Amino acid sequence: MAAKTQLRSSHRLALLPCLIASGLGLAAPAWAQRVAALNEVVVSGSRSEQARDDLPVSTEVIGRDDIESKQITDIRDAVRDLPNVSVKRAPARFGLAQGSTGRDGNAGFNIRGLDGNRVLMLTDGIRTPRSYVFSANAFGRDYFDIGLLERIEIIKGPASALYGSDGLAGLVNFITRDPASYLKDGKTFGGSANIGYSGDDNGTHGGVTLAGKANDTLQWLISANIGRSSALENMGTNNAANVDRTTPNPERDRNKALLAKVILTPNADQRHGFTFEHVDKTARYDLLSGVSKPPYASTSVIGLNAKTDLQRDRFTYDGRIRVNSVVADSLLAVASYQKAKSREFIYEDRYTAADRTRDVTYDESTWQLGLQADKTVHMGSWAQKITYGLDYTRTSVENLQAGLVPPAGESYPLKRFPDTRETSYAFYLQDEFIHDRWSITPGIRFDRFSLDAKQAGFGAQAVSLSGSAVSPKLGVLFRATPQWSLYGNYASGFKAPNAFQVNNFFENVISGYKTIPNPNLKPEKSQNIEIGTRGRVGVLSYDVAAFTGDYKDLIENDRQVGGVFGSRTNPATFQSVNIGRARISGFEFKGELDFTDNGNGFSVPFAYGQTRGRDRTNNRPLNSIDPSKAAVGIKYQAPVWSVRLDAVNHARKKWSDIDASEVTTGTQFRTPAATTFDISAQWRIRKDLRLNASVTNLTNKRYWMWSDVRGLASTSTTRDAYTQPGRSFNVSLVADF
Repeated sequence: MAAKTQLRSSHRLALLPCLIASGLGLAAPAWAQRVAALNEVVVSGSRSEQARDDLPVSTEVIGRDDIESKQITDIRDAVRDLPNVSVKRAPARFGLAQGSTGRDGNAGFNIRGLDGNRVLMLTDGIRTPRSYVFSANAFGRDYFDIGLLERIEIIKGPASALYGSDGLAGLVNFITRDPASYLKDGKTFGGSANIGYSGDDNGTHGGVTLAGKANDTLQWLISANIGRSSALENMGTNNAANVDRTTPNPERDRNKALLAKVILTPNADQRHGFTFEHVDKTARYDLLSGVSKPPYASTSVIGLNAKTDLQRDRFTYDGRIRVNSVVADSLLAVASYQKAKSREFIYEDRYTAADRTRDVTYDESTWQLGLQADKTVHMGSWAQKITYGLDYTRTSVENLQAGLVPPAGESYPLKRFPDTRETSYAFYLQDEFIHDRWSITPGIRFDRFSLDAKQAGFGAQAVSLSGSAVSPKLGVLFRATPQWSLYGNYASGFKAPNAFQVNNFFENVISGYKTIPNPNLKPEKSQNIEIGTRGRVGVLSYDVAAFTGDYKDLIENDRQVGGVFGSRTNPATFQSVNIGRARISGFEFKGELDFTDNGNGFSVPFAYGQTRGRDRTNNRPLNSIDPSKAAVGIKYQAPVWSVRLDAVNHARKKWSDIDASEVTTGTQFRTPAATTFDISAQWRIRKDLRLNASVTNLTNKRYWMWSDVRGLASTSTTRDAYTQPGRSFNVSLVADF
């Protein structure tokens, strides 16, 4: 009962910022028109272009100007000052057959305490590959090149009602560059070029974008980027070439990316886009931290090298046609094919025992088709915008493990789960009612999913699975005055189990353990409520939101469900099972004090986010939740230059927020509080030439990120290997033409 009372109290505290901010809005004078209207157009919140302030959901938009001025080079950089959002990036310290630390690089996003495949990631609305983790193997979700992007949109909270199963925690949509951005003011040819250096990984990068308009019907764009870098720096000091090492392992990263677009507009009622995207990332590691210390036994590791490859190719057609019929004003059609390949190869040199290799691959091939219609109807003082459509997705998922000298009781090649075809069909409907100052937006989505597993080449009876789910949502927005508004939303989410969770199978008779399929897995489900307020009053603009969500049937991968480890007659048995129930609540606020005049002068951006959550099956904290984060900056803008100082505070991780059972030996390392300072500047040498420079972690602060150290014992002698980079310098030069 005490825990329930505490949760209710936290809910009341979470609502307090909303009430305060609402009061500010009511007290604001009507003449306050000096509003810094943060009214970016967002496509992810409603599957159509809509002003961010008109959406009854929490959103984050990272535009091209932010990407350039903040010198964002990867997804980790993109979210470093966003409340309740993070990206895990542990150091590369893994072995051949054990330890997954850092194998997955930038593993993916955490939104309000949920991470992994519970966050839907899109590129131009097309689903991108999921992460895959099993035992010592791990592939992350960093199949992106920031240099190809126009902006990044983040929707917090379930997106299942509009986008389907994978949107349980929210979604991140990467919007690629478009010819129209470079062909303004009657230009028929334009583009940009950039070169840069990032000090935290000793990286260099460069790229060029060209866009043209052949005639009134055809526009085109081609963008290419390359990058070279080393391991992400840290504050470790031990350079030993063995397991005691705390400095980064030698690492060489190579990135290549290409984007090509053709836009056809035969007339004002039609637009047809054709997109090709290619991303190729390679990393080579000399894993000195995996080398044994003398004296050597026969199986001691005296050399360890690894190579990882991530490749993604995408072909997409998207067309919009205005039909002006009784049932639809316009139609949007999408057809896309995407092929993603991931590979990890490791070579282990042992003292006198036979050397070993592991070659692991994980591939996804996806067809995605969609047809969407919208219709606006006027009924007196009411307007009604109806959006409805069909989605079809089919993904072929394959994995394979091969190599030399498998462990006793195993043989290669083998599959951790059978090749599987995952299929989903969906119908969705959203109806936005607009009247005076009110917008009411109900929506619903029906999904039917199936997993068809192949039997050939698999060591157990493969399980095929199917099911369906209905995901409703409701959003309400009230524009109290032109300067501020209130909103609330309810969203139901679900996430279907994937091929690995259903059919994970592995057996080692000699060592006495196995994993088995689970034909009875159910989708994960959620019920979420959020309320918030937005204000644009005088020099102050703000967004405040409080949220709470209940989650059930959460899937835990590889839970021991029976047996004894090491027993040949009763081996330890592991299985993915529905066991979890959780509640996650929190609040966040962000905004800006804008004292500029015609774009010149001071401004003060700020943001804060806090989340709490518990596993309701055992009343333990959820370790997936990050400590609170606060960010504040001061920026001065002049006609040809600007400078900005940012401070980010990461709160310490409290003992009361840690589930200690995740660490099997000792106690969990608890990250201390830390405040870092970054300074950045831009010099506009000419109208079409800009020099950007920054120093991150200005005070050379030694600190850790919670997501990187989960499971790390406080007694670990290599704790410093998990620290964040110290002071580093970044510079880039950007030219437009």
